[in-house]
Amino acid sequence: MKITRFGVLLIVLLLGSQSLFAQQKRPLAHTDYDGWERMASEKITKNGKWLGYQISPQDGDGRIEIFSFKDPNKRQIISRGSSFVFSADDAFAVGKIVPEKDSVYVLKLKKTKKDDMPADSLFIYNMAAGKLEKLPRVKSFATPEKAGSWIAIHFEKEKKEKEKKAKDNETTEADSTAKADKPKKTDGTKLSVRKLDGSVSYDFDRVKSYGFSKNGEFLHYVLAEEDTLDNAAIYLLNLGNGENKLLSEGMTSYSDMTFSPKAKYLAYLTTDDSTKSKKMYHSLILVQTLNGNVKEVANKESDGILANGRISENGNITFSENEERLFFGVVPEYVDYSYESDTTLLDDERVSLDIWGWQDSEIQPMQLKNKGREERFSYLATIDLKTDKITQLADLDVKNVSLESKIERDFGIAWTDAPYRINYSWDIQTGRDLYLVDFKDGSKTLIEKDASGFPSISPEGKYVYWYDGRDSSWVAYDVATKAKINLTKSVSEVFYEELHDSPSLPGSYGNAGWLEGDQAFLVYDRFDIWKIDPKNPAGAVNLTQGAGRKSNTVFRRQDLDREERSIDPKGQLLLSAFNEKNKDSGFFTGSFDGKSTPKQLIMSANRYSGLTKAKESSEVFLTKSTYQENPDLYLSDLSFKNLKKVSNLNPQQANVNWGSVELVDYLTNDGEPLQGLLFKPENFDASKKYPMMVYFYERNSDGLHNYRAPAPSASTINIPYFISNDYLVFVPDIKYDLGLPGPSAYNCIIPGVQSIVARGFVDADNMAIQGQSWGGYQVAYLITQTNMFKAAGAGAPVVNMTSAYGGIRWGTGMSRMFQYEQTQSRIGGTLWEKPVYYIENSPLFFMDRVKTPVLIMHNDEDGSVPWYQGIEMFMALKRLNQPAWLLQYNGEDHNLVQRKNRKDLSVRLSQFFDHYLKGAPAPLWMSEGLPAVEKGKTLKYELEK
Repeated sequence: MKITRFGVLLIVLLLGSQSLFAQQKRPLAHTDYDGWERMASEKITKNGKWLGYQISPQDGDGRIEIFSFKDPNKRQIISRGSSFVFSADDAFAVGKIVPEKDSVYVLKLKKTKKDDMPADSLFIYNMAAGKLEKLPRVKSFATPEKAGSWIAIHFEKEKKEKEKKAKDNETTEADSTAKADKPKKTDGTKLSVRKLDGSVSYDFDRVKSYGFSKNGEFLHYVLAEEDTLDNAAIYLLNLGNGENKLLSEGMTSYSDMTFSPKAKYLAYLTTDDSTKSKKMYHSLILVQTLNGNVKEVANKESDGILANGRISENGNITFSENEERLFFGVVPEYVDYSYESDTTLLDDERVSLDIWGWQDSEIQPMQLKNKGREERFSYLATIDLKTDKITQLADLDVKNVSLESKIERDFGIAWTDAPYRINYSWDIQTGRDLYLVDFKDGSKTLIEKDASGFPSISPEGKYVYWYDGRDSSWVAYDVATKAKINLTKSVSEVFYEELHDSPSLPGSYGNAGWLEGDQAFLVYDRFDIWKIDPKNPAGAVNLTQGAGRKSNTVFRRQDLDREERSIDPKGQLLLSAFNEKNKDSGFFTGSFDGKSTPKQLIMSANRYSGLTKAKESSEVFLTKSTYQENPDLYLSDLSFKNLKKVSNLNPQQANVNWGSVELVDYLTNDGEPLQGLLFKPENFDASKKYPMMVYFYERNSDGLHNYRAPAPSASTINIPYFISNDYLVFVPDIKYDLGLPGPSAYNCIIPGVQSIVARGFVDADNMAIQGQSWGGYQVAYLITQTNMFKAAGAGAPVVNMTSAYGGIRWGTGMSRMFQYEQTQSRIGGTLWEKPVYYIENSPLFFMDRVKTPVLIMHNDEDGSVPWYQGIEMFMALKRLNQPAWLLQYNGEDHNLVQRKNRKDLSVRLSQFFDHYLKGAPAPLWMSEGLPAVEKGKTLKYELEK
């Protein structure tokens, strides 16, 4: 076949157009954020046959997808589904369906009343049959946690029907004057309790609260009062035979209903005091579920509780695993203060002040922040259900008693930090006195005074153990011999955080738990896992044979059973692996005898997370990602030989310029090796010159394979957005020398930037830096030391350490002293001990050196960094006639929470940096400002002509 010149030309044009079409990807826009999806609530049934997860866009309607492990391509999609669970029998999926977001938005625009807004619905999906049932106007639902195939559905109040119009004009006089019965007012609504397959059902009206026993044998429910009638009541429904027993009625409230582990008992609190009472006196009630016998077991008059105490409505009711002991809270009865109770005073006559006393254990802002918690604090007590003997465990001297998640022994840990609390404003690593408390008589045995660390009890109760920060070692206390054992003293490797670089005690790398019978403790160093017999610590065995340290690989045991109490040494030792040097990750198997090195199952240039195993089978799922690959869900077994991808989030990513990331090695000014991340635009061309953004916060290089979604900014630049719009973004790691946070940042960041510039593809005349909080401080410091950056963004920056040192972190009420003396600011001493360090590390004192335009964000409700720090920086630059803008989002905290404000900041960040680094026209908010008289009337995003 002869091809003419025209045909050749046509083929060339077609090929060229196809190539052009393939390359026609657009940059990310701010409008892309809302539709970007994330996965959550991944679940697998106990038998491993069914999986499900929820997909949610950042703003909009999400969905739930449910499918079988064997056939994931066939799936049930529930639009707008949320909060789903699998039933305990693995047969059903149950969850809510929320109203369509756009419809709700329209109704809100119309000022629709709350009662007329659409309500949630419920879905019940029979997975084997593929049958989906929906129920409207559902307030809440519950299913038993461990066993059974029941569901309780609590409905919303029924909508008030509009008065019916007469169908004709022949309504009789009697009919026209008849009055309908007025419905009684109540907070209760309909509760439907049914088998999930619908074969059995019970309905109850005006229900206020309800709950199942763990294995689904029983359900309790409380009826709300009607009008002013004292007809509240509590019932117990036996789901085995349908018997419904009234337990009590006529009391003001019934609360804290709790079943014992095997549902032998139901306990709850009740009172007949008025809800308007300043203090209510509760009784603790115990019900024998099989016969319905109801007994009051404790009240304010009971022997054994705290002197002048009463039952606390804020204490948790908990049973021991053997159902022989019940724990509850007691609150001291404080004296009524005459000034507070003086009814002859008007509110505007009452004095309101805070008195800061030097002898107070906590400063006033912290006391005020914790006031509600302290008012609700309860002192733990217990009752022996065989003898009815009550024992007070916590008291005014030792307030804190820690209970295990499953209470299987007759003692616990009690502690107090009261003797050391006064130092907490500047020393957040204060000690605590540790005790063993006997549940039988409340007696306390001192374990250690002024201990550094928080203790736990070994599974068999033979040891109390903790990490001693002052000794940088793991220690144990032998409960039988009362001897303290240093578990790691004989091991040559260290167990403290090796990269710790602040003037505080370094933490540990954690532990993997105890082998069965408390025969050995598994503990982590930086890379490897050690098995230590508390009876012979010198014989410690490195289970990973040092392979982790040799290869820079961090090995950690994977706990696949969330209910595991101790580790079976005959089982599989599954290890996660992360290479600190190249950032690869994966999974290995090891041995509990430590006689072989770990064997690789899978290791790759990815991030693996969320490994979850079915409780009763070998099926597992996990997520796998890179910067370019969304963390989608993969299925496998514990061999990891065949990972099967079963989700496909954000397919729209294929249509936008995305980019890549590479790991960068460089040297600091003093020759120390560091790493950083260099993000490059898609179709990066090394022969071009790119503007570069530099972002930093402590160390980030381990996140090489983290997927970063496009999202509106809470405080920092969104990296995908900037690289998609043809920027380079460099993220260097930083290591610190004590007392020199500013110079350390310079020592690490600047040589890192220079190493990238030296590659030849950076437009060195168009570089910028941006950071938030601690990063914002470093931005402020760097621009006083160098003019190499054309623009800078500083969020919530501390610029004056001398004034910030004496400030308050309003989010916690704590003094900021600890931050400078012990933690991130890293000065390592008081203001009067090291005044020169405070001044030389404070950018404010060197603002006259700044030649870099700055965009500052500091919000007026910042609870971490006093927002006057941002004002100090702005006013200094304004006084020096240097270009600076301060964004102050009203009512916002340290980082932006409200999405509208995040979107706004994202626009302003991109406009600011585009103007300085790309020569784009300035927006009007920069060139003209936004006067107060125009606030709320315009955003001034428009660009100058």
